[in-house]
Amino acid sequence: MRYWRRDPQVWDKGGEHGPVTEADLAVNDMLKAKLLAARPDYGWLSEETPDNTDRLAVDTVFIIDPIDGTRAFVAGEETWAHSLAVAHKGKVTAGVVYLPAIDRIYTASLTAPALKDGQLIAVSGRDRLEGANILTTKANMLPEKWPGGVPDIIRSFRASLAYRMCLAAEGRFDGMLTLRDAWEWDIAAGALIAERAGAVVTDMTGAALTFNSAGAQAKGVLVLPPGPHAEAVARLTVA
Repeated sequence: MRYWRRDPQVWDKGGEHGPVTEADLAVNDMLKAKLLAARPDYGWLSEETPDNTDRLAVDTVFIIDPIDGTRAFVAGEETWAHSLAVAHKGKVTAGVVYLPAIDRIYTASLTAPALKDGQLIAVSGRDRLEGANILTTKANMLPEKWPGGVPDIIRSFRASLAYRMCLAAEGRFDGMLTLRDAWEWDIAAGALIAERAGAVVTDMTGAALTFNSAGAQAKGVLVLPPGPHAEAVARLTVA
């Protein structure tokens, strides 16, 4: 927080990777030091640490995005988040998404429910995709993305992908989707939180997400109640 709205140093990572700030790097270094000191036998996958294959040789891995929504952070907006997860043999077992600027925390584990600030949350009860309020970008709703027809939805947006998943988990929106390849550090914590809140969470083909993969990416992400999820997969994968 000491960097937020205080003109932090910013660098462009090039390509489509976007900006990184001195705050991203400071949070990454702090988390890596503290977490690996506590669990030295765990692997490490973070957006701001150069990746290597060492993590593939261990069963349990930290999957971290030091700041998800860096552009929002740089702009002085509030909806950026820290996304922290633990994955064991490809499955997320614990996840936390924390938004420091508004002091909001989402948590879940395989043995504990999805919570927002300590209170139970649940996905929307919506049973149809048509008319649903979905967090997604305009580019995800282009006709060429939907061979079965673009659904008639209300489109909303928030900067952080992890936060979008949590907003879907708490039912403030009817779901979220992204049809671009998604980095594991953006989605690992949010995937478990949404699942524990009752959402169906898959890639854009309807396949289950797995983590600590060699490429560290998923083929898009769908986070929706069961009925709308089935409709979305059918429209996205029609022959």
